[in-house]
Amino acid sequence: MAGNSQRRNRRTSNKKGAQVGSGGNRRRGLEGKGPTPPASARKGHKKNRVANAQAKQAARRPAPRRGGVKGTSEMVVGRNPVYEALRDGVPAVTLYVQQFIDNDERVRDVLKLAGERGNINLMEAPRPELDRMTNGLNHQGLVLQVPPYEYAHPDDLIVAAQDNHEDPLIVALDGVTDPRNLGAIVRSVSAFGGHGVVVPERRAAGMTAGAWKSSAGTAARTPVSRVTNLTRALEGYQKAGLTVVGLAADGEHTVEDLEALDGPVVIVIGSEGKGLGRLVGETCDYRVRISMPGGAESLNAGVAAGIVLYEVARRRA
Repeated sequence: MAGNSQRRNRRTSNKKGAQVGSGGNRRRGLEGKGPTPPASARKGHKKNRVANAQAKQAARRPAPRRGGVKGTSEMVVGRNPVYEALRDGVPAVTLYVQQFIDNDERVRDVLKLAGERGNINLMEAPRPELDRMTNGLNHQGLVLQVPPYEYAHPDDLIVAAQDNHEDPLIVALDGVTDPRNLGAIVRSVSAFGGHGVVVPERRAAGMTAGAWKSSAGTAARTPVSRVTNLTRALEGYQKAGLTVVGLAADGEHTVEDLEALDGPVVIVIGSEGKGLGRLVGETCDYRVRISMPGGAESLNAGVAAGIVLYEVARRRA
């Protein structure tokens, strides 16, 4: 008891000596709390709520999965085909030139274009070697090696759209076997602000030199994804919130009347002869047709894709 009394006396005494203080709390209180944080970091602020919503959306979206399947290396043979491939920007690794070739104007043009690229290897080879490489095709002394095309992963197309704060616009092809049609569709997708093209691995055209030429260079900036199962890929897009719209001559809706084209969408285009496959057609959320007052039975796949893409771009403008 005596010890407690002495401690209380020291706290209230006016004599010099140890005093019970604030521990520096008053001094720190006067120092302030530093600069005001930005609105996006202040709890309860509108910008903070927007930032939190964007962070949650980014966490939910699929992570990019670069480096999809690769195609196979391809050979372009013949003087005119090689010249046109180089002129149209088809990627190339090596240009093989036959030893003692007749140096005519076309050969000089090919060598000039290859030299201007700066990244194409020039190799001289004897005629028997070129015959072996091309399985006896009429190569005319010129062979261009095109590297394997690196296809995107289907999720990459969604991520690219979200990175640009846009609704995804994707075209999927079911049974389109002409590389020129594929290239033309890639060109239309690029022209109308689409985010990529999806093609099946089997019974469908891939990104060959012919497709590159038809794309008029747009294949360099418009990704193409190759999938083993198109129906499964479409179901994956549906789970990600995209509407799958199939183009069919007997569709229940018309392109100009379907409101679903205003949002995130996958447009599925079938072959000119058979149209959509049964499973793919059943997977579609809607089937639409293009009104044709002229009475034509069907349109080329590339032309049909361009019409639908234009309608989507018109609505989004």
